[in-house]
Amino acid sequence: MKSTKTKTFIKGAILILMLINLKTALAQDSIKTKRFTLHYQFTTVYQFKAGFKPKYTDSGFKSINPKAEDALSITTTLFAGARLWKNATFILNPEIAGGAGISKAVGLGGFVNGETFRIGDPAPKLYVARLFIRQLIPIGKEKKDVFVADDFNQIAQKEPEKAIGITLGKFSLSDYFDCKVTNHDPRTQFLNWALMSAGAWDYPANTRGYTYALMLEYLSPKWSFRAANSLVPEQANGPYLDIHFQKAYGLTVEAEKNYSLNNQKGNIHFTLFYNKANMGNYNKALEQMPVNPDITLTRKYKHTKVGFIIALEQDLSKSITMTSRLSYNDGKNETWAFTEIDQSLSLSFVANNHLLKTKRDDHLGFAVVTNGISKQHQNYLKAGGQGFMLGDGQLNYAPEFITELYYSLNLKANNLWISPDIQYVVNPGYNQDRKSFLVSGIRAHIEF
Repeated sequence: MKSTKTKTFIKGAILILMLINLKTALAQDSIKTKRFTLHYQFTTVYQFKAGFKPKYTDSGFKSINPKAEDALSITTTLFAGARLWKNATFILNPEIAGGAGISKAVGLGGFVNGETFRIGDPAPKLYVARLFIRQLIPIGKEKKDVFVADDFNQIAQKEPEKAIGITLGKFSLSDYFDCKVTNHDPRTQFLNWALMSAGAWDYPANTRGYTYALMLEYLSPKWSFRAANSLVPEQANGPYLDIHFQKAYGLTVEAEKNYSLNNQKGNIHFTLFYNKANMGNYNKALEQMPVNPDITLTRKYKHTKVGFIIALEQDLSKSITMTSRLSYNDGKNETWAFTEIDQSLSLSFVANNHLLKTKRDDHLGFAVVTNGISKQHQNYLKAGGQGFMLGDGQLNYAPEFITELYYSLNLKANNLWISPDIQYVVNPGYNQDRKSFLVSGIRAHIEF
């Protein structure tokens, strides 16, 4: 079995390297405008957790290990795209993910490595992350075009400044919703799950963070509106998506506003989400089994999850950007896709190379986040219930509090970043009997 998995990893790596070498052969319409795009990223994260002494050690299966431990994760992605016709693009992302998170990525609401979100199996596995078509339709009296630079999943070309966007296929909703420039990507920015996206957004996705969806957008320089209907997983945090789309689906809508305050750029968005799936209910699980309740026995398609996100990003100067997120879901039914957080509030500051007095693309980030869960969720865990990430066997509830500090050092002509990272976690998994611990790590990221 191990030999087969190793062969899969080697074949996937060879395929990606071959495709990368094709980049020089891809045709260009001109110096700037391209017909094709091809980019690549490789990210590995090593983390070490110091040992700590909890109040008790006879915890459940979903607890942070009190002993010292370490873990390594790896992801590598090829970002390929082609311009099909005017304002239409096709995107394909083969991806390999493998490794593990500390304590098998359980025991925390805000887990400490965002890359483990994409790891369904410790053995490296090749899969298709994104496969979609995106069409922009110009609108307005003045059909002005703006040049868009070549980037991940973006072809260098002129696009309409005001447009209706239609996107269909497999992608991550977080590619378009709840996007913040300095607080969104665990491959280059904050690693914590509750900082890379709004913690309480149980966004529809399989284990690796992707789904099939139809998204409609209104795009303009000042205002943007988007709405998506997407598939949800068959089981909590499951690898397979539920094709019973009439009974199980996720609806997400967002309004986004760009503005300027004292000549400094700002952005605010408000997101609403509604998920319907074959979820279990916390209260019904407790009614059936007051001790060690099993929420899977109460799963029905009529169960829903409703919530919102309010997020603000503001440049305080040319050197520092502040980001804040407030997110909430009703927490009546079990967490289904992202992580066991029902309320989250975060605040972060990122300093760029202007403040750091370097010509390299360095940046320094510091953030604090506090997470909570609903009363129904608390009672379920107190009685010995298990979620897909939490379950100490008991619960002495307190909000989870996390701080994170990282420095991203840019090397090798903007292609390599080395980032030491440190996180301090208080009340892991909302259990103050688990006390606190420190996680240190280092991330290496390559892209071109």
